[in-house]
Amino acid sequence: MTQIIILGATGSVGETTFRVVQAEPERVSVDGLVANTQGERLWAMGRALQARWIGLADYAAGAALRRQHPSGAPRIAAGMDDILAEIAASPATKVIGAMSGFSGLLPTLTALENGKDILLANKETMVAAGDLVQKVAHESGQKIIPVDSEHSAIFQCLAPGQPVRRILLTCSGGPFRGRSREDLRSVTVEDALHHPNWSMGAKITVDSATLMNKGLELIEAHHLFSVPYEQVEVLIHPQSIVHSLVEFVDGATMAQLGWPDMAVPVQVALSWPERWAMDSLPLDLTRQPLTFDPPDTGTFEALTIARQAGLAGGLMPTVLNAANEVAVSLFMARSIAFLSIIDIIKEVLNDFADNEEVSGLAQILEADQWARTQAADVAMRYRQ
Repeated sequence: MTQIIILGATGSVGETTFRVVQAEPERVSVDGLVANTQGERLWAMGRALQARWIGLADYAAGAALRRQHPSGAPRIAAGMDDILAEIAASPATKVIGAMSGFSGLLPTLTALENGKDILLANKETMVAAGDLVQKVAHESGQKIIPVDSEHSAIFQCLAPGQPVRRILLTCSGGPFRGRSREDLRSVTVEDALHHPNWSMGAKITVDSATLMNKGLELIEAHHLFSVPYEQVEVLIHPQSIVHSLVEFVDGATMAQLGWPDMAVPVQVALSWPERWAMDSLPLDLTRQPLTFDPPDTGTFEALTIARQAGLAGGLMPTVLNAANEVAVSLFMARSIAFLSIIDIIKEVLNDFADNEEVSGLAQILEADQWARTQAADVAMRYRQ
């Protein structure tokens, strides 16, 4: 029996993990569940999975849930300090890292430091602090197994000791594939949230519309698989059937295929190195052609910006991630236009003059806070 904690339990990956765990009661049990503010949903999930504890990162929401359920099980942790203490003390051996954005960093580090493997669906953690996270994992002897569909595909295709020529990250192209920059001037939040293939959270869906999601995944792949940026490329693949490819030095190329369904990479991460049976739709390659194209980096600048930030190294990816989170949040609040997301990010990166090698968490937290403040200031000129 594998005991786990689910971070980001009420998000799209968390809800998928909930279904996977419910289907495998003899194999997986849940010690704890964490969300931000959705207390009643988290309480219901905790009861259904017989979790020992649940935690809300928003302290006020956690305190309110305690008042509503003063004497029942599961126990309720309120605020990040309580949650980190629960993670450290938990007997769980694996943690699903599916919290949204930079908020996943501290729980991820705490889990690794306390002997738990990370099943990572939170790419922002690796973008903002990839070197530090890998250092902590190495020192603690814990594994990081990717859950993002693309990185899960790469993980499954890689073979120990076999040198890699290229990693090819596939990308659906999002809802605006084929559009010109002029076309994107008037798109709405609703337009951006209408992904053609995947059902995901709002932030990652907007990132998919700008293609910043693929830029973040490029940086994540560099850290997860220790591959130079020059060996990571992006392919537009509208059908989202081929989840990514690995080309070895002899030209042999391995790909992982399947219908767009996050239950598969979640279960792969939970079961690895085993494979558990799943009641899934068989892949029928006769139903549609599989096509591939280069990305339009002229219209979708995010890929180039992310690659440049990754190559700059140091704290630049931390700043990129923070500026993107702020800009996307403002777009979803209808305060700025869609194209202003990338304009704000570019300005913040250009304004960052203190890039340096990362020596510890304090540097990362300081750079993250600076970038958020700077992005909010820059955004004042772009408000609608």
